[in-house]
Amino acid sequence: MSAISQEIIKMVDMLPEQDQSLAFEIIKKLVLAWDPDYTKVTPSEFESIRIGMEQIDRGEVISHNDINWN
Repeated sequence: MSAISQEIIKMVDMLPEQDQSLAFEIIKKLVLAWDPDYTKVTPSEFESIRIGMEQIDRGEVISHNDINWN
């Protein structure tokens, strides 16, 4: 979690419960305005995807037949 996320959490925790709900709704509105369909990826998600793609490019994959599906 980023330092700014931790600071936001600390500040929201200082608020009364009713104001915490308001802060949550404001943050939710900001996130939905930024990505209404939840299709964008965060920098950490992008990094995970990039690493996975590099592994695939190097042939580091698991065969479907090698997985115990039971």
